[in-house]
Amino acid sequence: MDLGNFSVSLAVKNLSVSRTFYEKLGFAAIGGDPGQGWLIMKNPSCVIGLFQGMFEKNTLTFNPGWDDAGQTLEAFIDVRDIQKRLRADGIELVKEADESTSGPASCVVVDPDGNPILIDQHV
Repeated sequence: MDLGNFSVSLAVKNLSVSRTFYEKLGFAAIGGDPGQGWLIMKNPSCVIGLFQGMFEKNTLTFNPGWDDAGQTLEAFIDVRDIQKRLRADGIELVKEADESTSGPASCVVVDPDGNPILIDQHV
């Protein structure tokens, strides 16, 4: 199953300090809203999200409909279809997308070790 572009969403204490640190590791901001406490950063081979005050834990994140530069793909599996497949496979969802809607939505599952997995569709 194609879950979309992968990134790690980091729960940070200070967005500015974290941004400076990751810039030194070769990451550059490609999106976000620092005023709202979040920033998406990319280096040549991976994407991370920095989130201040939004997540309790670091979270594995998949974005159906986006490539690794945050550009919209022509074809992708909708988050609602992904959630139906997960449910059919016996995976419990801790947050569900409203299946009566279309467009942006998200769902969350937790792996057996307690790691949250966010499937977050923005298109």
